[in-house]
Amino acid sequence: MTSKYLAHRRPGRRAAVAAGLVLAVGLGVSTQVPAQASVPAPATSSTAALRSVSGTTGQVVTRVADFYGAYIDAIVDYDPDARLETALRKHYLTPDFAKRLAAWEKKHGEDGVLHAQNAPRKWTVTDNGAVGNAHEVLVTLAFGNGETTQKIKLFVLVERYNHIVDIGTTSNR
Repeated sequence: MTSKYLAHRRPGRRAAVAAGLVLAVGLGVSTQVPAQASVPAPATSSTAALRSVSGTTGQVVTRVADFYGAYIDAIVDYDPDARLETALRKHYLTPDFAKRLAAWEKKHGEDGVLHAQNAPRKWTVTDNGAVGNAHEVLVTLAFGNGETTQKIKLFVLVERYNHIVDIGTTSNR
């Protein structure tokens, strides 16, 4: 008997195997759904979809979001890491701006990156457009919780080589 003959001879067996695979896949999916449903939903809504965050290499908004996310993590973590905070500033800020920021912090007694004495609970980073040869990004920081939420808007100016040259409370536009 040739394999061609066997293939034509056993159509019922192939159908049974195919049905078994469909059933197995179906059971796999049905057993995964309860597991996924048991993952706690975000606190804001029990029906909210799972969140994702994406970015693009070389995109100014992504770079600023990466900086603020890592910076806030470094200062808020259970074991705050001053070395990481310094390294992030060195990596993302121009040397000239880092000096100006240190002077601003000494004068105001606040963290110059956040323009606050404590860390925000949430933040949003939004493109604000080109400013000459640079690019401006709006960073909105939310402090507190519930009824006592306070927001600060910062305008972050990024030069064309992707280094932050200014952080202020007014737009450079």
